[in-house]
Amino acid sequence: MIQVPAIPTGLAGPTPYLICRDADAAIGFYCRIFGATELMRLPGPDGKLMHAMLKLAEGHLMLADECPEMGALGPQAGSSGAVTLHLYVADVDDTLAAAVEAGAKLTMPATDMFWGDRYGRLEDPFGHQWSLATHLRDMTADEMQLAARSAFSAN
Repeated sequence: MIQVPAIPTGLAGPTPYLICRDADAAIGFYCRIFGATELMRLPGPDGKLMHAMLKLAEGHLMLADECPEMGALGPQAGSSGAVTLHLYVADVDDTLAAAVEAGAKLTMPATDMFWGDRYGRLEDPFGHQWSLATHLRDMTADEMQLAARSAFSAN
């Protein structure tokens, strides 16, 4: 018997697994807008996507089409889910604009935040919540605490 690692290379941490109403379109969106690379896909006998794996930055993203008979349902469009996927990008303003042009809904415009990132949020066309950021400056924990107190006292 061939021995293989119990944990596949590159998959040691949490890996988001998204259920989408149109996984093929979601793959196209994530590749085009976020620069993901499709690594594999496994179509089912009915033509629906049973499983796909994308490389996204230094992590991975798994996804599949909805399969109601197995309890696998994507988020309802317009609902705010309990999970937000966070992604650092080279230019948050450009990425948000491209995502909106491709059908995403902007839920928070890009803003320079007290913790040192330019940060914005969107709902992708498949109902998944994303926060996007471009890192602007490194801050110590003490600097971040001070900046937070200042930001919240101004409100």
